[in-house]
Amino acid sequence: MRAQLPPALAELLEAPRRTARLQPPDIARWRAGNSLPGVWTFDSGAPGAHLCVVALTHGNEFAGAILLDRLLREGLRPLCGRLTLIFANLDAFSRFDPDDPTASRFLEEDLNRLWDIATLEGPRRSAELRRARALRPVLDSADVILDLHSMLWPSDPLFLVGGPQDSVRLAMELGEPALVVADHGHQTGRRLIDYGRFAVPGSGRRSVLLEAGWHWEAETVQRMETATRRLLALLGLAPGPMPALPCPRLAQVTQTITARTAEFTFTQPWRGGTVIPARGTLIALEGDEEIRTPHDDCMLVMPSLITSPGHTAVRLARLE
Repeated sequence: MRAQLPPALAELLEAPRRTARLQPPDIARWRAGNSLPGVWTFDSGAPGAHLCVVALTHGNEFAGAILLDRLLREGLRPLCGRLTLIFANLDAFSRFDPDDPTASRFLEEDLNRLWDIATLEGPRRSAELRRARALRPVLDSADVILDLHSMLWPSDPLFLVGGPQDSVRLAMELGEPALVVADHGHQTGRRLIDYGRFAVPGSGRRSVLLEAGWHWEAETVQRMETATRRLLALLGLAPGPMPALPCPRLAQVTQTITARTAEFTFTQPWRGGTVIPARGTLIALEGDEEIRTPHDDCMLVMPSLITSPGHTAVRLARLE
């Protein structure tokens, strides 16, 4: 561990305690689900897509749970196809503590790094793997996944998609936030949006991860609601006006920087979405090793200003 954080980083870490405007929602009435614990499925009886909207993949990111609670309270039902609302990591969310707001991200391991078949069907055991295995039958039947997330560090909101172009096109069609980032995930394990057939081009499955803004802010919930209702309308599951939106920027990740040691340090508290004009600009150090931008107009995607060995520190992307 670092003996002392640089003042700028210490200030950023302390900020959520002072500025958080949201309180965790009371989802006691939704915990039992109607198909699995925390899982609510509604079938219209008419042909159409099966959309899964997922919140609480990380237990401390409860903005998505506020939205799902809102949709359930209003009695939302699909006009066609099927709609499933998933409170994913209920156990981690139950341990949320506003005095230690990042500690409940997960219990034993990150639920969003477990979605490869070998892991899901292997011998490992953890609270998150039990939950992932329980959710598999629901997700196996889905045509579209929208996974709702928020961010610890200051960053422009964005959609993340894996490799298949169908998912890229869906995120571009959603249009807001106005940035779509295509990448291939993390070294430490597969994300939900990369699970099974969702990672296979031409499978007809589409998956999008929304990073809607800073944790625990009302604007983050609003972005989640805007994207979710637009997706419902796009799929025909709910009525709604579909105003034309400017075409988002598309960024393709060219390099993922993974911290190898506890000595990884950024040269300054970079904001996600920053575009660095010049190739070779120094952005971080790991001991004596310099990490520099590999090309001109290099976008920094969600830099994790304090990271652990083996975890993604930042993704570097080129605007297309």
